[in-house]
Amino acid sequence: MSRTKNDRKLQSKSGKSFPSDIGQNGQLAYAEAIAGALKSDFGGEASTVKVVARLTATNERAVRNWLEAKNAPSGANLVILIRHSDAVLEAVLGLSGRHGILATGALFGLRDQLREIVEAIDGLEH
Repeated sequence: MSRTKNDRKLQSKSGKSFPSDIGQNGQLAYAEAIAGALKSDFGGEASTVKVVARLTATNERAVRNWLEAKNAPSGANLVILIRHSDAVLEAVLGLSGRHGILATGALFGLRDQLREIVEAIDGLEH
């Protein structure tokens, strides 16, 4: 069966390309950010692959690809990772340009630390 002149063209002839944050460069930045976050929270040991695979119910080969930034997790796996990793959450918020949310989270963390310090000081007084 031969193609007709009205068949869909496979390549654009206009020369337009996707913006870098959506195209290949964006995918690479996403994969690298998630890989870095996973390594910082879970470490770089061999057991890391097994731990993350168990958390996400994912194939170990897929997790190795995430850690090597060859691929990045899908949305469903990303949500699971965010549940277990503050570094992954910070990476996603950073990639999305939501730096204000990061600062707010840091303030809540500081509040909790200050509360613990005050409780420790009060415990010393008695």
